[in-house]
Amino acid sequence: MKQQQMKELQPVNQNVLLDTNDDKKETVTAGGIIIPDTAKEKPNFAKVIAISNVENAEIAVGDIVLFKPYSGTEIEFEGKKYLLVQYAELLAKIVETEEI
Repeated sequence: MKQQQMKELQPVNQNVLLDTNDDKKETVTAGGIIIPDTAKEKPNFAKVIAISNVENAEIAVGDIVLFKPYSGTEIEFEGKKYLLVQYAELLAKIVETEEI
């Protein structure tokens, strides 16, 4: 039996791979107007899937990060959508804190 090889995306040149797979649902306004997914503003938050070799990186795989609008390159790999973004284009990460 032939063993199946798995493939994964590994970013290079200080790129970060972000998961942009979200629920693709149409939104219906109170007046009954249907807003298709293609007309919605895309969120600027995504989960980090992989990071290239970045010295002293302030993020890790699994973090949720905020990136600049219109940044990166959208790609589709094995049926899922991803965004490759330069590390320098990341603006912040979401950090859970305790209430004071």
